[in-house]
Amino acid sequence: MLILGIETSCDDTAAAVVRDGTRILSSVVASQDAIHGEYGGVVPELASRRHIEDIIPVVEEGLKRANVKMDDIDAIGVTQGPGLVGSILVGLSFAKAVSYVKGKPFVGVNHLEAHPLAVFLEEEGEKKEVPEFPFVALIVSGGHTALLSFNDFIEYRVLGQTRDDAAGEAFDKVAKLLGLGYPGGVAIDRIARDGDPEAFAFTRPYIAKGNLEFSFSGIKTAVLNVVKGLERKGPVERLPDETVKDLAASFQEAVVEVLVTKALWALDKTGSVNLVCAGGVACNSRLRTRLDEMARDKGIRLFIPPTHFCSDNGAMVAAAAYHMVKKGIRGELSMNARPSWQQG
Repeated sequence: MLILGIETSCDDTAAAVVRDGTRILSSVVASQDAIHGEYGGVVPELASRRHIEDIIPVVEEGLKRANVKMDDIDAIGVTQGPGLVGSILVGLSFAKAVSYVKGKPFVGVNHLEAHPLAVFLEEEGEKKEVPEFPFVALIVSGGHTALLSFNDFIEYRVLGQTRDDAAGEAFDKVAKLLGLGYPGGVAIDRIARDGDPEAFAFTRPYIAKGNLEFSFSGIKTAVLNVVKGLERKGPVERLPDETVKDLAASFQEAVVEVLVTKALWALDKTGSVNLVCAGGVACNSRLRTRLDEMARDKGIRLFIPPTHFCSDNGAMVAAAAYHMVKKGIRGELSMNARPSWQQG
């Protein structure tokens, strides 16, 4: 079964063609980082306008690279939420139009639920080990952080999720606070490698021992308070490079420690030995290192997608859509965007 996956939840316009939920025939992503970089974050109106410009060329390129035509596609999967409502509507409206004209079934996908399925994707000639069910998924993205227990490809239960700021959001806001630009997670990851993770003692926001909920607003405020104290000696732009590196490394270490610890608590709670980490923050090198160390120490089977499939992409949406279509799920033309769509 050939699935066309379309993703426009934030500032990346993405399309992919995937066969039977695993085999990637193409994956195309048009990034908007250059547009939003000068603002230090995504500007929703600019994002939706660029999606309108990019959606047709990106889908056409996806079909071209897969060497297929729209008539060859069996179904369309499109992100229905969560995300920026204007951005979501561009992809969703496009999918509805194609579905109506071509008579193709389509489904609306929660792209956060699709993130863990990226570990099942295989490129041409690739054959890799995949997690067994049930597995625990640590989803760490710009807009949400959650722990889910998957019993099947699209059947899961929520173990814990964000109470306030997501990890990715905290990374971006702290990066802006330190004058590091956008995207913030990438900038912090880069300079933190040369910093001292113990230079600043940021409290780890565990909430309570064994609690699987997340809260990162406090640590963001803690960094702000430190910066304000340092700014008495001059503006943040003039802070010594070493101080900025130490701040980034200390902040990153605190967030990563919480993510790794709570993932381990979730594995203990469920009895699973399979852990998937996915979402944009799963690209973070320190998080990958700490998870790998934990997996080796505890005998955990760890699965993290390649970095280009951690961030938003059409292939993971196509993978989720494949399993939805197999179960008889269909979208309706009356379907609307769900910008605040929660897991579960």
